[in-house]
Amino acid sequence: MPQSANDIDGLSSEIDQELKSKTEIKREMHQLQDFGQKLVEMSKHQRSRLPLTEELKYAMVVADRIRNKHEALRRHIRHIAKILLETDLAPIHQAIDVMANKHQQETAKFLRLEGVRDELIEQGNDAVEALLTEFKQMERQKLKQLVRHAAKEKKAEKIGKHYRNLFTYLKENS
Repeated sequence: MPQSANDIDGLSSEIDQELKSKTEIKREMHQLQDFGQKLVEMSKHQRSRLPLTEELKYAMVVADRIRNKHEALRRHIRHIAKILLETDLAPIHQAIDVMANKHQQETAKFLRLEGVRDELIEQGNDAVEALLTEFKQMERQKLKQLVRHAAKEKKAEKIGKHYRNLFTYLKENS
């Protein structure tokens, strides 16, 4: 009975998986151990935001208990790596990337708002009107007042309260 091409492809991929060298298997286990170590080193709050299986959650609780016992923790991380071997890691990696990227996004937003504030102070009413067309929820009178006071502070080279208040107002309303 002849085999179809799909059956042959399936068998060849299974054989390829079975023929992993010991070095490749060890490399993968070391990577999983490093990843497990990274998970153990995260704070409990950070780990709570990850989509971990119940078995992994329990392993993390145990790791927290034996954190100060170096050899026991090392062996436990090897156990965690074995659990990770059977777990779909894509959602966990994605959640970690989102957590890392969130800080970068906040930094970029902060820098953008600083630029808007400085532009408002430099250009005055024209920039205020342009911003008001973009963000309709802002109060015209309050924004103009904040810009006017911040410009006075900057001109006097005494940047302080109004400069910060303008930034806060932009942050809350954009």
